[in-house]
Amino acid sequence: MIKKLLVLIIFLGAISSNAQNLVWKTSMDSAIAASNEENKPMLIFFTASSAPNNLQNEVFKTPDFAVWSRDNVILVKLDLSDMNASDTDKEQNVKLKNAFGVEDLPEVCFASASIRKNKTTFQALGKIGYKPGGAKAWIAESEAILHPSE
Repeated sequence: MIKKLLVLIIFLGAISSNAQNLVWKTSMDSAIAASNEENKPMLIFFTASSAPNNLQNEVFKTPDFAVWSRDNVILVKLDLSDMNASDTDKEQNVKLKNAFGVEDLPEVCFASASIRKNKTTFQALGKIGYKPGGAKAWIAESEAILHPSE
């Protein structure tokens, strides 16, 4: 019995640590390249240091989100308050925020993009902010955005 309990604790610990190890891209160029290479849409997380942490704490830091995101999207985090970002990145992030119609932070936009002749074209798929109900509810709504005909 103790061995089973120990195995269960180790297993749950491994799942929890995976939730903390999400890889968020901060460069749109690398995110677009990964999105096209893996044929997955981007989940673009617009945030700032002053934004509430509900979305991160109740959704992004869960094992359910870790598994879902790994299989379904390329994670992109654009922190509009990042003082270490270059002026070019800051300007690009604000332009993207405005282009996607993001008004309240934090907010997530789902999009795909293509680059032709050094011009990037985004296709917005939808957006979602924080929703009470935890990761499963948030993921269900995200799936409805990503797969509207299903």
